[in-house]
Amino acid sequence: MTQAKGKLPHGSQAPQWLQKIQWITNPLGYMDAAKERYGDIFNAPVIGNDSCLLLVSDPQALQQIFSGQNNKFIAPPNRLLQPVAGDRSIFVLEGDRHRKERKLLMPPFHGDRMFSYGKRICELTEKAMNQLLPGQIFIARTLMQEISLEVILNVVFGVYEGERFCQLKESIVALLNEFRSPFTSGSLFFPSLQKDLGAWSPWGSFLRKQQQINKLLFAEIKERRQQHDPSRTDVLTLLLQAQDEDGEAMTDEQLRDELMTLLIAGHETTATAVAWALYWVHRAPNVHDKLLHELEALGTNPEPMEIVRLPYLTAVCNEALRIYPIAMLTVPRAVKEPVELMGYQLQPGTRLYGCIYLTHRREDLYPEPEQFKPERFLERQFTPYEFYPFGGGIRRCIGEALALFEMKLVLATMISRYQMSLASQKPEIPKRRGVTLAPGTGVKLVLKGQR
Repeated sequence: MTQAKGKLPHGSQAPQWLQKIQWITNPLGYMDAAKERYGDIFNAPVIGNDSCLLLVSDPQALQQIFSGQNNKFIAPPNRLLQPVAGDRSIFVLEGDRHRKERKLLMPPFHGDRMFSYGKRICELTEKAMNQLLPGQIFIARTLMQEISLEVILNVVFGVYEGERFCQLKESIVALLNEFRSPFTSGSLFFPSLQKDLGAWSPWGSFLRKQQQINKLLFAEIKERRQQHDPSRTDVLTLLLQAQDEDGEAMTDEQLRDELMTLLIAGHETTATAVAWALYWVHRAPNVHDKLLHELEALGTNPEPMEIVRLPYLTAVCNEALRIYPIAMLTVPRAVKEPVELMGYQLQPGTRLYGCIYLTHRREDLYPEPEQFKPERFLERQFTPYEFYPFGGGIRRCIGEALALFEMKLVLATMISRYQMSLASQKPEIPKRRGVTLAPGTGVKLVLKGQR
């Protein structure tokens, strides 16, 4: 394909509103068709009101956009999630404020602090599984949501039980289930639909559930300010202690937005990732047997750190994140000064997204991309521009290490201790949930019994 300088990449000629509807209802079909027709960079005005919005899936171009060496691209705030996470969320902050907030939030998601959650993750998985009866059909994604919500509540608040936490758990699940509806998901892409027409309207229902969560979060913040305990290591304690250059602490509203961001982003995505991994492992008996063999070689009661270092388990998790990445796109970048990308001259203000889904489906990187083959991750190393399920650059997902850690431990515990099978042999079709891609039925499994 020859590129004319000065011309912008091509894209569908359909009206913008129609492309948005296609993007909301069938995102994979929309991206596959555009890639087939227009290649590794195309115009897809499906988010916000920009008539030019580029999706990029070429690794070299992605390196140019994300490496940060050439200050030609900036990371604008992610306005799409503003109605969910709030105006002061790390998703929405820009520049210096974003960098400082990110630095502040990093410690609980890395290193020793994170490893202390290992045993707890395994225990929570067993507790959830032991409530099931042999022969019972269960929905993997629902069960995973329960486990990962407990984990993130513990990381963020340092607490497992109490009435407020039961209410918070129920309210968060109810809020996120709103996004099963294409109307509520669609409202994120059509801000004109974000109208409160009463409790029965999609956006009205969402807002009321959000208010319920706000009430619980503000009550928790107030209580923790009054009974401040600096020896605690949870995220809320760290945020309560944090001060900016002028010695100012975070306001209740800032705290609420960051807590909301972590609670929603920190468990919904992990639950979906584990559900996909369980689906693929049980769909491919050879993968299941190989994984079980690797886990059994550790003996009884291995340490969590021994489990997470296993190469085949890591490859299985990576392949599940490759074949249907939870986030289809990275967060946006904007052109800061005129730049050439893939032969096109881009002007300041042009918005681009890395297209994770299409990069992960490239034949040149992943032969037979439709096939689930964990071995590909043992046979070669992929760069952060070829495999990037958690996004790229300075806005890469802050919870990446915790998500992978949790994903491996939950999957390992379930496979090594329980016998399960898929309840149906029908292929699992990906469906949109808000901005993520989840298995359509949630993955129905049958518990056969303990090993």
